[in-house]
Amino acid sequence: MISKKKVYLFIYIFFLFLIDRVSKILILKNILNSPSSELYFNSFLNFSLTWNNGIGFGILQIDQGILYMIISIIITFINFILIYWMLISSNYFESIFVSIILGGSLGNLFDRYYYSSVPDFIDLHYESFHWFTFNIADIFITIGIIGLVTIDLFKIKKK
Repeated sequence: MISKKKVYLFIYIFFLFLIDRVSKILILKNILNSPSSELYFNSFLNFSLTWNNGIGFGILQIDQGILYMIISIIITFINFILIYWMLISSNYFESIFVSIILGGSLGNLFDRYYYSSVPDFIDLHYESFHWFTFNIADIFITIGIIGLVTIDLFKIKKK
């Protein structure tokens, strides 16, 4: 039987997934219908649409083909493992961070299958230095991983 807390986590995952989807739909709608491929915000932030065929932050960029599909299947499998881990985990605090990761990961996974690529659009930069272009889902995944690592560091410190 799934506890009420676990049901709330699934609702939370779905909510994060929706935030990511809405952000990407808005960007795609505004940038694709704009004469420019960029939306300027200020001297360190632009929204600039790029299509990511790789994994997080554009690492391992590959053409769509058998390797792309294998990576997509592996990511899908990892998501199932995370969902299973979240269901059996007794630590609710860790499950919250896993939920944050899943909300972002499912958003990007949806794009991999729907668009055959992930739309990234947040362009942070300082003068000529640009960080990797990323999206809201990447932010969720990063926050979740940092949270889990922090929890583990506190566990090690207690021992």
